[in-house]
Amino acid sequence: MALEKTWRWFGEKDTITLANLRQMGVEGVVTALHHIPNGEVWPVEEINRVKGLIETHGMRWSVVESLPVSEGIKINSNDAPRLIANYNESLRNLGKCGIDTVCYNFMPVLDWARTNLHYDTPYGESMYFDYPTFAAFDIYMLNRPNAENDYTPEIREKAKLIASQLTEAQQEELAYNIIVVTQGFINGAIGGETPDYKALFLSFIDRYKEIDADKLRHHLALFLKEVVPVAEASGVRMCIHPDDPPFPVLGLPRIASTLNDFKWICNQVDSSANGITFCTGSLSVRDDNNLVQIIEELGSRIHFTHLRNNCSTEGRSFYESGHLSGKIDMYSVVKALLKEQRRRVAEGRPDTRIPFRPDHGLKMLDDYSRTANPGYPLIGRLKGLAEISGLMLGVERELEGA
Repeated sequence: MALEKTWRWFGEKDTITLANLRQMGVEGVVTALHHIPNGEVWPVEEINRVKGLIETHGMRWSVVESLPVSEGIKINSNDAPRLIANYNESLRNLGKCGIDTVCYNFMPVLDWARTNLHYDTPYGESMYFDYPTFAAFDIYMLNRPNAENDYTPEIREKAKLIASQLTEAQQEELAYNIIVVTQGFINGAIGGETPDYKALFLSFIDRYKEIDADKLRHHLALFLKEVVPVAEASGVRMCIHPDDPPFPVLGLPRIASTLNDFKWICNQVDSSANGITFCTGSLSVRDDNNLVQIIEELGSRIHFTHLRNNCSTEGRSFYESGHLSGKIDMYSVVKALLKEQRRRVAEGRPDTRIPFRPDHGLKMLDDYSRTANPGYPLIGRLKGLAEISGLMLGVERELEGA
């Protein structure tokens, strides 16, 4: 037994082809119907078309990442019932096509955030989240009303200095990267063609001015109680992705960041279809998250894993450091996941695969001559896939001899 080796593939426009993935030993593909607008139904015909492409190359469509949760559902707008009905229809259609795992998130407005997409390390180019720089963007470039109240005096001073040292062009690049570049290739609501993208972004944030963490949890609970029974009946397992980064940003609440958050989420609908995407990269940013403890306490609800490593610099700042090297004890994490897999086998559970993908990766070697989405180079991720595959083999041999 071993965790299923998967790879995030961005569809037919991805410069990394399905044939490439097969040569790399990938067993399952993680993808989505990126061309279908958020909130619209995924039709059976299109699901089967993409599934057929993958299966032609000897792999399976292992995980949908993501079936996006529209902002109207997160803020519980008047349109939420229609959006949830469409979501449920997409789940039914995925189930009809034999796709059994759906990753999603409930992060307001911004899926993930980094302040430097080209951070140099001795081992390749990484992505960096510098908290004072993000504060500078928030206060001085986005000009979010009362943004300064969300930061300590020390961070405000650092942010002021950073903003004063950036040229107008550098400030514009920082804002564009945070709002457009890191979001557009996933499910971003703001495209590069938007004339005043900062004003539009602020309008999206403003819709949450009366929504605190408790109210956002209430909206998530409403969503789960509507969709999880449909997912379960359709043979589909839902798995929520942790917040990235796992603390409030832009005055927006975060409700999927800690062990207690995930316990609460799992308790809203007591069903194996209501599960978790276990992302080491996101969760490890908080020092109070014990990754092995999360696996041990909620392992039965982990349906998908993202494995990568981080290095913390100061406070809430961090950079992505590859897959084995960094603050995370990846050996202990992989061992805990493999033990959970063995427990499922012993129980006779049908969901013993537990797909993992090498999340993000350092840009290195030939990656510099290729076009790729931020965080998704070929060589850097392939290195991570090989490293974790070797680690799994060693841990498996250890468990067999125990």
